[in-house]
Amino acid sequence: MKSAVSSVKTHSWTLTFSDFKEITKARLALSVVFSSVAGYFLGADQVEWTSVLMLAVGGYCMVGASNAFNQVIEKDLDALMSRTRNRPVPSGRMAPSTALTIAVIMTLLGIGILYFLNPKTAMFGAIAIFLYTSVYTPLKTITPLSVFVGAIPGAIPFMLGWVAATNDFGIEPGTLFMIQFFWQFPHFWALAWMLDEDYKKAGFKMLPTGEKDKGTAVQIIMYTVWMIVISVIPVFGITGLLQLSVTGAIIILLMGLIMLVFALRLFEKRNNATARKLMLASVTYISLMQLVYVADKFITQIWI
Repeated sequence: MKSAVSSVKTHSWTLTFSDFKEITKARLALSVVFSSVAGYFLGADQVEWTSVLMLAVGGYCMVGASNAFNQVIEKDLDALMSRTRNRPVPSGRMAPSTALTIAVIMTLLGIGILYFLNPKTAMFGAIAIFLYTSVYTPLKTITPLSVFVGAIPGAIPFMLGWVAATNDFGIEPGTLFMIQFFWQFPHFWALAWMLDEDYKKAGFKMLPTGEKDKGTAVQIIMYTVWMIVISVIPVFGITGLLQLSVTGAIIILLMGLIMLVFALRLFEKRNNATARKLMLASVTYISLMQLVYVADKFITQIWI
């Protein structure tokens, strides 16, 4: 009897933890934390692991809060889409009030933790939550320009790490912001291409032309090119303390060109399989690019 009760409790906790991961979009949140920590390593003269931990926890709370707010606001629309109808709120496993409580608590925790790092970090984190929930989310059913608004909070994490390390905003974090800002368009439009039919069930207008056509593919190519250009600009020594060696720039350029090849293939074939390959290439690019930047900094310091 005790074993049966214990089994039920274990199952209940497992389901609760699973729902928490889903309401906060744990995988996405962890990728954002990765970007923030990479930005911190780039900005820090000396790594303080307590600060790294605070940035990681605070960053997760901020992203988790944004996603929880989003799922409360869009619960009825999520119920219309195959991809999202089984989420905790639209499926009925979690009450909207519970999800809202999680969102509020995580917002307060996130802002509080980031404030202890420095006020500027908390400010940018709060801006990200506001733009994502109060501007990007409602615009999704109105205009494809919502993607441009959504790219702003999406680009903050890489920059946020630098600000957390330095308590300063200048050309260096601005450059990191622009790299991730331009990256989001090919990444998200490739995803939106794959999910276009599902998005249309909920009335979301995500593709720039509204259709999976050459116009959308051309814009994906254009933003990929801009992403490549911005990613290697630090090699020219015009971005303050944010620098990149020639070797690092060549590696990042080659990775960017590979991603561009996938974008060109999407223009040629215009199918979901090719869009998926571009989306996966973009995820690989952003992670490896950030690793190259961090490794390049510390390897250069050793040589100097």
